[in-house]
Amino acid sequence: MSYTESIGSRTYRFADLKTVLAKASPQRSGDQLAGIAAASEEERVAAKMALAQVPLRTFLNEPLIPYETDEVTRLIIDDHSPQAFAEISHLTVGDFRNWLLSTATDPDALTRVTQGLTPEMVAAVSKLMRNQDLIAAARKRPVVTRFRNTVGLPGHMSVRLQPNHPTDDVKGIAASMLDGLMYGCGDALIGINPASDNLTAITKLLQMIDDFRQRYQVPTQSCVLTHVTSTIAAIEKGAPVDLVFQSIAGTEKANASFGISLALLQEAYEAGLSLKRGTVGSNLMYFETGQGSALSADAHFGVDQQTCEARAYAVARKFKPFLVNTVVGFIGPEYLYDGKQITRAGLEDHFCGKLLGVPMGCDICYTNHAEADQDDMDNLLTLLGVAGINFIMGVPGADDVMLNYQSTSFHDALYVRDVLGLRRAPEFEEWLESMQIIDERGALIGASARQPLLEGARDWMGIA
Repeated sequence: MSYTESIGSRTYRFADLKTVLAKASPQRSGDQLAGIAAASEEERVAAKMALAQVPLRTFLNEPLIPYETDEVTRLIIDDHSPQAFAEISHLTVGDFRNWLLSTATDPDALTRVTQGLTPEMVAAVSKLMRNQDLIAAARKRPVVTRFRNTVGLPGHMSVRLQPNHPTDDVKGIAASMLDGLMYGCGDALIGINPASDNLTAITKLLQMIDDFRQRYQVPTQSCVLTHVTSTIAAIEKGAPVDLVFQSIAGTEKANASFGISLALLQEAYEAGLSLKRGTVGSNLMYFETGQGSALSADAHFGVDQQTCEARAYAVARKFKPFLVNTVVGFIGPEYLYDGKQITRAGLEDHFCGKLLGVPMGCDICYTNHAEADQDDMDNLLTLLGVAGINFIMGVPGADDVMLNYQSTSFHDALYVRDVLGLRRAPEFEEWLESMQIIDERGALIGASARQPLLEGARDWMGIA
């Protein structure tokens, strides 16, 4: 089905639904690279006007990628709930925007319709929204998950402690981990990106974190972000695996480029569940995504990168994850050129994920060759804190020395918690207070009070 829209004497024609979606997207370098972006701001406005009139039902009847050839499309269609959709089934995309922003639409209403929403619906409505709209609507939709603590409660924001090391040196990683804990970070996860997929090294890192966690009774969870097949192998060898990690994308072909399928993710999910390591819940999958991943694998099928990204959240939702992380600026300026595009993408991803019932966090980041700097990251950090982000990254000095990109630091987490009054996961905050790392207000206690724990942990780990 084609779509047309006139502005003055000029009429714009869009061949199909995915063309309207692509042309309506805010400017970004990835869509320009793919040759699907609007040629002018006027064409972009025309596409938005045409998109606003599309009934939500259309997205169920006109799959962007054929049902017969893509297992992600089959997942989206087969898992769709007509009962949950009934409340909003009469709306157009424009009407849906108004419904989302209405003061009468509360968190209960957003929760009721979650299983009736498809990624394409939420991607479409995001294209009609200003940044403040994305923030306001996402803030109304908390998504709470549990493993050894509780993440995503309103008024809370957690941090993934990311103590990477370029050679997977255990003492170097342990030193960064202790540094982060002394700043009150690590309630979302202590998660290491390994420099290699060597199973012995992965197991050694998992054991180190788990030994520390048990010795000091830390109510958090660990993960080594290796390929899911390596995690399954580690589980089979008896390694102390908490969360099961995998990068995912929004098309079957893009996921195949990662060496995964829905069946493999199901196998990994069941392997993780079999360990029964959660204490307050059983959400145990950790997924990472990023706008541009499908395009970089030549697996986007003419669909714009933001809609492809939203489709990845349908994959994530299937496995009841503990955390989902959009690594928003990591892929590079070919896909998100500058700070403005990165900021917009981060707000879009958070909004789309939350509407789909996914526990969204964000690696607020950029590569060193992007037209962005740490001030841009400060802006996005603050906006996402207001929007109710579940978690952010905590990287020593905001500079990841293994992955070679810029993210957010332990100090950044202190800043956003202070200015917005955000607390940590309650179980983790109680532990920090018991260890005299923070006071009852959540503020850091002086270094002298923390010194005995720090020195004891250093001695135990053999860190000079």
